[in-house]
Amino acid sequence: MQASQRESGSVLGSWPRIRKRPEDFPVRPHLLDYAATRAAFSWEAARAGLSGLPGGGLNIAFEAVHRHAIGARAHKTALRWIGKDGSRRTLTYAELSQEVLRFASALRALGLKEGARVFLLLGRVPELYIAMLGALSAKYVVSPLFSAFGPEPIATRMRMGEGAVLVTTPELYRRRVASIRGDLPSLEHIVVVARSGETIPGTIGWSELLARGDPRFIVPPTDPEDLALLHFTSGTTGRPKGAMHVHAAVLTHYVTGLYALDLHEDDIFWCTADPGWVTGTSYGVIAPLVHGVTNLVVEAEFDAETWYRILEAEKVSVWYTAPTAIRMMMKLGPEIAKKYDFSHLRFLASVGEPLNPEGVMFGLEAFGRPFHDNWWQTETGGIMIANYAAMDVKPGSMGRPLPGIEAAIVRREPDGSVRVIEEPMVEGELALKKGWPSMFRGYLGEDERYRKCFAGEWYLTGDLAKKDDEGYFWFVGRADDVIKSAGHLIGPFEVESTLMEHPAVAEAAVIGKPDPVAGEMVKAFVVLRPGVMPSEELRRAILAHARTRLGPVVAPKEIDFRDNLPRTRSGKIMRRLLKARELGLPEGDLSTLESDEQASAPLPGVQP
Repeated sequence: MQASQRESGSVLGSWPRIRKRPEDFPVRPHLLDYAATRAAFSWEAARAGLSGLPGGGLNIAFEAVHRHAIGARAHKTALRWIGKDGSRRTLTYAELSQEVLRFASALRALGLKEGARVFLLLGRVPELYIAMLGALSAKYVVSPLFSAFGPEPIATRMRMGEGAVLVTTPELYRRRVASIRGDLPSLEHIVVVARSGETIPGTIGWSELLARGDPRFIVPPTDPEDLALLHFTSGTTGRPKGAMHVHAAVLTHYVTGLYALDLHEDDIFWCTADPGWVTGTSYGVIAPLVHGVTNLVVEAEFDAETWYRILEAEKVSVWYTAPTAIRMMMKLGPEIAKKYDFSHLRFLASVGEPLNPEGVMFGLEAFGRPFHDNWWQTETGGIMIANYAAMDVKPGSMGRPLPGIEAAIVRREPDGSVRVIEEPMVEGELALKKGWPSMFRGYLGEDERYRKCFAGEWYLTGDLAKKDDEGYFWFVGRADDVIKSAGHLIGPFEVESTLMEHPAVAEAAVIGKPDPVAGEMVKAFVVLRPGVMPSEELRRAILAHARTRLGPVVAPKEIDFRDNLPRTRSGKIMRRLLKARELGLPEGDLSTLESDEQASAPLPGVQP
């Protein structure tokens, strides 16, 4: 792969274009001719890639597991699990199907009605995947919870979702659930996964429950519009939103696995996201299994050298990870990565928040291939805009819309309608035309909030972006993150990416701070690379670098050096929390905050 000379345009658009050549593709990409594929695409035709239930209907778990178990992939490895202690477990599609059907049958034996809510509070262990697919097989609604949530976020979500069943572990039960159990009136059963054989009064043991299950369970007729998944996502204020997704979403998972992740029959696929988040469900469970590939699951949390060893030892071919992990690897430099053999690794993708151009280029330097950024939301249920295996990459760009997805930059009008902006590189709100299968069907119990997300045929994402003359989309920022300074609208992503170009900077986040003259001025929070010490001289050097690259209006006026940036447990930087604490404003919903220590005060000795 070649990086061409810098192109003219914005700071982000001026990064080298990474050109793709036929010799760059170890296997023929599914999406070779972007324009022709889009023109010929229809969701109806794409459904031919799925089997459908006997007698009609569509069920996520049937497409992900059971159809393979009765076909040619029955004895192929579906799940390859590596535990924190190095233990391993492998399940073929036939074996996984048997376990899943046992769990589905056992849930039915508890007397639960179809549509009951099954909440999962587990780490990345095989039982999580079995429970999720088992509940979906029996037409229950699955709501995964991140295992690091505290008692109150768990209680809030379970009360909102009227959880009837909770699957967890003894440790998590004692630390997170026991104190709130009496406050969950809808909770009928708690299933405890205890490998030691430990029992807890008032709960059902996993092994005991599975022993009651019948592997001959038949997936019942499932309407594609039957509710399947309930994903909670936090807003800027108030309680979390419960985004509802239906079984038809599996068609989006199939199409995006085909085109955005370029999954092929022999791939070893690793999505590092936890299934407690929508990425870990859509692409850590459903999409790879729908494609019949081997899905690698690693229980341990991030450690750069451990991950490098796993990529090499497990011969991972397609890797889907987060910008946070990429930036942490960048801190250590590419030299460590070069000690390992990544010859099997043919496609790298990133999601969670926009990937700075430096991260894209780091992929080339460390792995010989760029990271391919893509964009989607909890509400979209699957990837909507992506950089593809056979398409040139413009570092910093989200890429182009998936076949079947119509995206546009729009401006809201006073009468509530929207106007599509046709001119290239004009900032507006990113909107998607309704109709893709994984579009959320509502916010749980909040119909008015759901309706406000739409204007006519358009879903309004709340993200500001631009589209260039080749149809590539460029993220600017969340509408409520954009900084208004001296009549200019400044997107935080471009400023942060420019700060990260400085060799001392590992991570950056910017906010708007009130200014009596300009209205707002840009303030930056910077994490330095290992071994770099903060100083007044360094602060001035970084400010000068930003002014040179961005100009005096857009560049930060203040910098705070910090140990860490506050981020959600899924890795997104919480700019709103930085702003709230800077200005003494209400902090809103903090249930997804990774750790309050991550929002620490500036490093001592260096003040703006």
